[in-house]
Amino acid sequence: MAQLEGKVAVITGGASGIGEGTVRKFVGSGARVVISDVQDARGQKLAEELGPSASFYHTDVAEEEEVRAAVAHAVQKWGRLDVMFNNAGYGGVSGSICDVDMAQYDATVAVLLRGVVLGMKHAGRVMKDQGSGSIISTASVAGVGIGFGPHVYSAAKAAVIHLTKSVANELGESGVRANAICPGGIATPIFGKGMGLSAEQADLTVELMKDRLAMGQPIRRAGLPEDIANAAAWLASDEASFVTGHALVVDGGITTGRLWSERQQASEARLAQFKLPGNQ
Repeated sequence: MAQLEGKVAVITGGASGIGEGTVRKFVGSGARVVISDVQDARGQKLAEELGPSASFYHTDVAEEEEVRAAVAHAVQKWGRLDVMFNNAGYGGVSGSICDVDMAQYDATVAVLLRGVVLGMKHAGRVMKDQGSGSIISTASVAGVGIGFGPHVYSAAKAAVIHLTKSVANELGESGVRANAICPGGIATPIFGKGMGLSAEQADLTVELMKDRLAMGQPIRRAGLPEDIANAAAWLASDEASFVTGHALVVDGGITTGRLWSERQQASEARLAQFKLPGNQ
């Protein structure tokens, strides 16, 4: 039996990047998936490609009625909801804290935190009635350490981690699990979009980003959407039935600190500056 055979999932931000990779993984593992996104053309194309196990539903995760409707669509179409993957996101407002544009701040938090709260709220209602379900939310290494993202993005991702633990504590008694995934450097169009590129231009930056991201952590390759999809599939599966309130870091080791080889080189360079007596 496939890992997710018979399960029904809603994946927000499912039309591209990590979301698209996860949609493909879930369908390939036997699940039926609602692709929830604002990218209508991409989402519809993906659903058509994947066939009857996928359905696209336009969803702005900052709008409560649209999130509620996406969850209702899954239930109406397939009779239940087993997995809610709150994955939609973007880099959001950046720059110095002294220069934060508050309109952009509101928009950033609306997607990165409000969107997760709404997904948990409406999926949680269905899952509590079922007595089962898995809620997964995309956080980030920026939520567990400093220097991995802009201020507001980092704060929102830290909030997602803590929210996940709190919700896991509540919903666990109803048979519902809640976990987060903290990706490191994953090669997706989000980097290009953060630079103001169009969706098509952002897609072209992915291959370029792979080489740059490969140098940032002990595992010397860029993270791929499939890496996060594999983690999400496990958290969604019955194999993780005793796992809740957890923030799973999937980062190639970037949060372990400065690369060992770099530290060794720096240490040798410092020693070379000193000459011991008798060795002149």
